[in-house]
Order: sequence, then structure tokens, then C-alpha cells
Amino acid sequence: MPDLSTITCIEDLRRIAKRRVPRMFYDYCDSGSWTESTYRSNEEDFQKIKLRQRVAVNMTGRTTRTTMVGQDVAMPVALAPTGLTGMQHADGEILAARAAKAFGVPFTLSTMSICSIEDVAQHAGPGFWFQLYVMRDRDYIERLIDRAKAAGCSALQLTLDLQILGQRHKDIKNGLSSPPKPTIANLINLATKPRWCLGMLGTRRRSFGNIVGHAKGVGDMSSLSSWTVEQFDPELNWGDVEWIKKRWGGKLILKGIMEAEDARLAVDSGADALIVSNHGGRQLDGAPSSIAALPAIAQAVGKNIEVWMDGGIRSGQDVLKARALGAQGTMIGRAFLYGLGAYGELGVTRVLEIIRKELDLTMAFCGRTDINTVDSSILLPGTYPTP
Repeated sequence: MPDLSTITCIEDLRRIAKRRVPRMFYDYCDSGSWTESTYRSNEEDFQKIKLRQRVAVNMTGRTTRTTMVGQDVAMPVALAPTGLTGMQHADGEILAARAAKAFGVPFTLSTMSICSIEDVAQHAGPGFWFQLYVMRDRDYIERLIDRAKAAGCSALQLTLDLQILGQRHKDIKNGLSSPPKPTIANLINLATKPRWCLGMLGTRRRSFGNIVGHAKGVGDMSSLSSWTVEQFDPELNWGDVEWIKKRWGGKLILKGIMEAEDARLAVDSGADALIVSNHGGRQLDGAPSSIAALPAIAQAVGKNIEVWMDGGIRSGQDVLKARALGAQGTMIGRAFLYGLGAYGELGVTRVLEIIRKELDLTMAFCGRTDINTVDSSILLPGTYPTP
């Protein structure tokens, strides 16, 4: 078992993951669309926000515990839905779900996961959520929702910002596929990743577990890529949101909100939470960062719906800043994928440990002992976005 005590920040894990994960899958995780300007601003805009240090405050009895859609969580952080997680590390979704369960934070499974809903359900905790992409094949979507119910998922996360796929240059150049196609370039790259290859040889999960064998006409990988291109539904609208909410019947979270107008529509839809998100800079390049969009959306909806955010979170300080600007919760994607790619389940656990420690210490330095009392007064005026 590796000693991860010298891994002190998320960047340490990113560098290790880059060495260990095949190029096409690392690039799939760590890239954005077109010029990647929005992908970069997600991180950079957090750095512009400055904190107010307070002193001579009793710092004992600190807590980062709170709730997200009524569920108790160890800190206001959940693992975001990320496609192809099982290609960062063998059985990646299962490993991440186990780490999240042990730590006390929710895990969200992507429609485009490698491990199936049923596989992950055997290892997940009470905070097992499922993320849904809407396809043209509504019979398949209904069955997918029913499978999530049967697996015990406690919330459904509907992604609204991927009706069409943003152009990601690296994925095109790398010929992204799952599993990798046996091209000369891929074989050369895989030869430098023996740990990853051994892991993949030891699992049967190498395809899209929620799709292959479940969707009509998708029996193997040769038909999946064409099916995906054909199936993402550009006609998705708020009427579909109402239909999905009724079919699901439980907690509904809407992901991909970047405008106050859409946030108000999310409230009208009856959803329980919304996520301020630009899909990690992977869809509309040139959109503002998620943290820049957060305050206006939080102000627009008030207490009518829980507001969360994702995009660019690489530390506990980022989580604290998001909380100060109106986010009840946050979601991390790339951060936990770096840990997974570097050290599997242990790496995901280490990510959560690092973020909680940074969150706890920074909160104390800002004179607060309870995450539920944090607001914009901990931030230096003039350094943070306002509505």
C-alpha cells in the first residue's frame, strides 16, 4: 500500500495521473473545448478571490458538516458525474463510489460510465446519485430512470447543457474510444502504462455499462459511437424536465445552469437543486467561469432552490469561496479523477482528505468554525464577483 502522506495537494496527484493514465483518457479528463479559455478561467477566477484573515477567534469545535438536498454530508462536496471514469483506472466508478461512501460524501454516476448502475450500487453509500443524459430513444431513457430507482439512487441529476457535443480538439486528435483502438500510436502509448494495462486485463468492465446491452441496437462497441451521435437529443426542453421529474418522482437536480433566467425556470420546474456549471469548459468555449456566474444566480433564486456549483475546484479554499458566494454545495470532477488515475481508490480518498483539511483550516483562519455560517463577509471586497 503506497504512503500518500507526502501527497499534499491536488496538483501532486494530477502530475502522477498524467504519467499513469493513457494519453487519450488523461486528455479527455484534463481538457476543454476549442481554445480552452473557459476551462482555464474556471480555475483562474478562483485565484482572484482574496480571503479576509481574522485573529484571536476561538477556533475549537470546527465542523464542515452540512446537507445537500437533505442528505448529511461530511463537507459541502460531492463527486461529480464524469464519463469514462472506468478508463482512468480499472473499475474506476466502483472505486470512487467506495471512497465517497467511506468519507461521507455523495457520488454521482454518469450515464456514460464504464461500470453499470447495478455494479456501482453494490458498493455505493446512501449518497448514490445518477446523472441522466436525454436521448431521442425515450423508451431507453425510461428504462434507465427505472434502473436508477431499482438500484437505490437517492437523487437524479439531469444534465441540460449537452444536447449537442462541444468540439474538443484533443479527443478528435487522439481518436478517443473505449476501449482504445489498437492503432500504432495507441499501442506505443499503452506500452508506457503497464500498471493501467494490468488493471484493465483484470476487469471485464471496458465498455459503457449503462448502454451496451440495454439500448436497442447497441450490442457491441462497433455500433456505440454512431448510436451516441444519433441519440443525444437537441430538442431537449423544459417540458422534458417536467416529464422526467414525474417519471423519476424523487429528488431532481438540474446541471448546467449559467444564467439567472434559466435558474428561475429551474425553480419553476420544481427541481430540488441546480448546479451552476459550464461542463468544465467542455461545451461553450468563451462562456464565463462557473464561480463568476454563481452570485447572480444565487441572488436570482434566493431560498427557492438549492444552488450548487462545479468547475475549477482544486482545493478546499475553492470550496469555501463557492460557499461564501452562495453555493450550498459543490461538485468535483477533475480533482477526484486525478486521484483515481494516480492511485485508484486510495487516491480518491486522498483528494477528499486534502480538500477537507484545506477547507477546515481556511475556514478557521477566516474566523469561522461552522461551514453553515460562512458568507461573503469572509472575502475581501473588490476581489470577488457580485450579482
